[in-house]
Amino acid sequence: MTTLLLEKLPKRLAVGIVMVLFISCKSTKVLTSGTVNSKLSAKSVIKGHYQNELDFETLRGKMKIDYSDGENNQGFTVSLRMEKDKAIWISAPLSIVKVYITPKRVTFYNKIEKSYFDGDFSYLSNLLGTDLDFEQVQNILLGQSLFNLRDGKYDMDIADENYQLKPRKAAELFKTLFQIEPKNFKIATQQLSQPLKKRVLKIEYQNYQKIDKWVLPNEIMVTANDKNIKNTIAIEYRNVEFNTALNFPYKIPKGYKEIVLN
Repeated sequence: MTTLLLEKLPKRLAVGIVMVLFISCKSTKVLTSGTVNSKLSAKSVIKGHYQNELDFETLRGKMKIDYSDGENNQGFTVSLRMEKDKAIWISAPLSIVKVYITPKRVTFYNKIEKSYFDGDFSYLSNLLGTDLDFEQVQNILLGQSLFNLRDGKYDMDIADENYQLKPRKAAELFKTLFQIEPKNFKIATQQLSQPLKKRVLKIEYQNYQKIDKWVLPNEIMVTANDKNIKNTIAIEYRNVEFNTALNFPYKIPKGYKEIVLN
């Protein structure tokens, strides 16, 4: 991870928002967990996961984010807008930090630091220690698997009252583990590790909520360990609405200094 970005609080704010690349809603209901069926095969569980993938055009809401690097803590609420497969837009209060992500572009600016980044997914990849693309960032926010589970073969066990999937053939540089909850076949936990570099990314979906016909994460805990550095981000979705008309206002202010990756 780029430790320079963690030196000042405003920069930690930007990192926290980018990494998660979030008045009560009457139609929202936090879902209880279901019961595992030990007779299901790994293939059936994976099939259920993709059959229950969210189908929508737009999403709008807020996210409460609590960020910690082990020494400093910061809590804030941001506005989230998403057009599925096309755009993710995040804005902190007073537009102090604003993020705009598309399949080909990652950009954000920070009013306090008067800085901006405008480039590709290498920025997010450096933060989380693994190559990322737009679909994977979107999947993190929606409770879907980081990787396409249909592309590999998995052994399945029952763990923590979830279906646990491990690849039959481990990758050379990465180790992955997935747990899928039994009620809606959404991700309960996904973990990606690089043992040689002592990096671990763990994303835990602590519960889900039902909003009309859609099942969306309610609380997410993201933990990123890079050797002796540990960053945690707790996310809670609020006031989520689907399929409303949206725009994505974004313009980098003049005179801001560009953040250049080393």
